Amino acid sequence: MDYKCIQCGCPVKTLYVQYSPGNIRLMKCENCRAVADEYIECEIMILVIDLILHKPKAYRHLLHNVINQKTMKFQGLLWKLAIVFLLFEAHRCLILESGKGKTGSSMSFSSLVSICLKVLADVLFGNFMFLLTFFFMIKIFFHVSITISRRIDLLLILMISSYFKIFLVAMMVWEFPSSVIFIIELFCLSSNAVALKVMTESTMSRCVWTCFFAYAIKFLVTQILELILLGQLMQGWSQISSSFLKSA
Repeated sequence: MDYKCIQCGCPVKTLYVQYSPGNIRLMKCENCRAVADEYIECEIMILVIDLILHKPKAYRHLLHNVINQKTMKFQGLLWKLAIVFLLFEAHRCLILESGKGKTGSSMSFSSLVSICLKVLADVLFGNFMFLLTFFFMIKIFFHVSITISRRIDLLLILMISSYFKIFLVAMMVWEFPSSVIFIIELFCLSSNAVALKVMTESTMSRCVWTCFFAYAIKFLVTQILELILLGQLMQGWSQISSSFLKSA
């Protein structure tokens, strides 16, 4: 990822010239003649608000001019974001299970095992199928080869643009209905689509459909796995119970 003008998306060599500490001059884009990146002199809250409002120029600033392979350690950042992302996903799954009334102090051992298997299936296999579908749809819709470097960029923008998952932390403090999770997922989908549009410079419709199919496949896979795991768990416990009764 190179530096880019947040207005038109054209590459720029540098964003500002520093004459002395605290004394800088913002550079203009040679294509649109506008300031290449006005967020450099803005407060962080302005950037956060524009990200929530899904402004493409805010995503260009974050994805191209802040998180840049030339200035940051990508591998360490990627691993940290992946761990945080998976923790949020596990927390989301636990909230959904608690909304179904499956968690509590009087929960049996079989229920605990079932919930743990469901969380693992949702977090690991569900997100694996999500990424597989996401990469496949990009290859189909955008007609590009998915190289290792491009995979890293796509993973990074997915995890960064899923920042709405941080609102799951609020559900640990205040009691919200589990339906709020679907609203958060909808915001993540739209944010992922805008980030993908900024990265690929493609049409918004293609980006929305790419993210929608990925989320849909993830949902279907996790629901199927839940039914399979529940059936296998019930069958296993019935066999254990029958063998125990026979021995008694």
